Amino acid sequence: MDISGLSGYYSNVYSNAASNQSAESIKNNLSSVNSTTSDEELMDACKQFESYFVEQMFKAMWSTVPESEYSSNASNSMMSYYKDEMIKSFAEDSTEQSGLGLAQMLYEQMKRNYGL
Repeated sequence: MDISGLSGYYSNVYSNAASNQSAESIKNNLSSVNSTTSDEELMDACKQFESYFVEQMFKAMWSTVPESEYSSNASNSMMSYYKDEMIKSFAEDSTEQSGLGLAQMLYEQMKRNYGL
């Protein structure tokens, strides 16, 4: 029985589960906006959304880079985990420093639409 492909499978399952959990968390934050939500909470939710958006863009860009044929399945799963964490960190940092302006536009739109 060949189990060499399982580590790659589990790293993909982990990556997808982490993305889905992050998306659900952001969705819950944005859907809980009401008249008692403070400006700071709203801006934080908008920044989380922008960070998630940038993270998904980075992952899509990274998927175009060819993988090395010299690494083993075990090292691939560890590299995949740390690569995902690195991308997440880059996305959070880029949103906190300057960002794309998406968080600010979303914030203004939600303030206008929800009358906050």
